[in-house]
Amino acid sequence: MSSVHIPVLAGELIDLTAPAPGETAVDCTFGAGGHARLVADRIGPTGTVICIDRDPAAEVRYEEFAIDVACETRFLRKDYGDGLAQLAGEEVAADVVFLDLGVSSIQVDARERGFSYSYDAPLDMRMDPGQELDARAVVNGWDERQLAQVFRRLGEEPNARRIAREIVRRRKKKPFATTGELVEAIESALPAAVRRSFGGGHPAKRVFQAVRIAVNGELDSLDRALPLAWEILRPGGRLAAISFHSLEDRRVKRFLAERARGCVCPPDFPVCVCGHEPEAELLTQRAVAATPGELAQNPRAKSGRLRAARKIGAEGSA
Repeated sequence: MSSVHIPVLAGELIDLTAPAPGETAVDCTFGAGGHARLVADRIGPTGTVICIDRDPAAEVRYEEFAIDVACETRFLRKDYGDGLAQLAGEEVAADVVFLDLGVSSIQVDARERGFSYSYDAPLDMRMDPGQELDARAVVNGWDERQLAQVFRRLGEEPNARRIAREIVRRRKKKPFATTGELVEAIESALPAAVRRSFGGGHPAKRVFQAVRIAVNGELDSLDRALPLAWEILRPGGRLAAISFHSLEDRRVKRFLAERARGCVCPPDFPVCVCGHEPEAELLTQRAVAATPGELAQNPRAKSGRLRAARKIGAEGSA
């Protein structure tokens, strides 16, 4: 599998956030720096790009990025929720904040990281290899009820209970150590008719997503990060997020919609008495998806969804 990283929805993100010379941008999920490079080109030598990522491998790639670009740069090796909290504490004011959520293609293609169900590897899935909790601890240590809840809630897996039961049955004989063993248990738990119904998909996809999210606390990080990202935006600043599954996208959609809402009075009130004014102008009425041209070049962009908004100033104008 190729390890070349192609940033998803890059053109659309640039068009919507419109980075300008001299601005400050925060890339909350630096990864391989594909989006950050495009932003850096547009803000120029008088601008600043602040990069956040908890993966130490991303810090190595950042060092190359910092040498190549003309603008000022800074790197925080933290979960993006913690990184944004630090920037808020420093009273950093940003013009653009963007997040490319989920696991990166580089992490998936690094077999030793154990993110993929496509090949056998150590059962790991940590975005920060230094953290204690890994996928092996979840699969081998959490009870059947916990596993079923995680598969259902974080993976939207309809066969969650059946799969959890099979995992618990197998680990009594031998603890899980590899991704291949987990895939085998998942496939064994599903009736043949269900396995055939996946077509070109993979029956382990939902469970792997659920375990990865649980290991890395991804939804908790997103819930914490969105208000902090909004807090550090200047009036007129733009916030954008690219998500890859419905759990992320719903959170981003709800967060932006709440800030774009005006009156919050009960619907039966004849006139507005709350005086609530919108904080945001939605730049995407619907989530933006990859074009057929992008999908031809990068099939992994298929599930990507981009939403963005502009922060409205205190006077009500961006």
